[in-house]
Amino acid sequence: MSIYVIADLHLSFSENIEKPMDIFGGEWLNHTENIKKNWECAVAEGDTVIIAGDVSWALKLEDAIADLDWIRSLPGNKIFVKGNHDLWWASIKKLNAMFGTDMRFLQNDFCEAEGFAVCGSRGWLCPGDEDYTEQDEKIYRRELLRLRASLTAAKEAGFSKKIGVLHFPPMNDKFQESGFTELFAEFGVERVFYGHLHGDDGFKSGIQGIVGGTEYRLVSLDYLKCKLLKLEG
Repeated sequence: MSIYVIADLHLSFSENIEKPMDIFGGEWLNHTENIKKNWECAVAEGDTVIIAGDVSWALKLEDAIADLDWIRSLPGNKIFVKGNHDLWWASIKKLNAMFGTDMRFLQNDFCEAEGFAVCGSRGWLCPGDEDYTEQDEKIYRRELLRLRASLTAAKEAGFSKKIGVLHFPPMNDKFQESGFTELFAEFGVERVFYGHLHGDDGFKSGIQGIVGGTEYRLVSLDYLKCKLLKLEG
């Protein structure tokens, strides 16, 4: 069985949500049809797809159900990490109780997939970013605690192989290391995937490659051209 990763589906199937993505052009033209086609061509029923945030434009859980049901209709087991636009995200206990084991929502814990512990959090802007504020500092610290809780749970469960997932990039726009990169190094995470960045200018502001023994990869939908990234090895 295989593991795939993607971020930023930005769905809006609810009749109460009016958020067309084709206004952004490029890879966002017919993006739901394209990702569905590529997903069904690549993913088998026993595979796992990790979705690194910004799943739905819905503001309320009841409006996100149409998007979550659409994802559930696609092949594979799904693991979700929260994005900054996932305002519909309810308590983690409630979300995980609403769906079967093929739809898992990750927060303060880990999910198992093919012998790996999938660990992560939403992440946030990192210190040193030009837009960083005192309010960002509070959220940043909270997300570090959530990531540490996730990694610690996996370690205590005996997992040596870990996959890291964030929605936000793990570094600021100057590519300086952060508490997130320090945690991934501390716990020996070999691969980390994140989204959030869009367009050519956005892509250039995200770290790609190996830092401190950890490989970082951007997996936002438009960067992957509506295809899922398959993990090798």
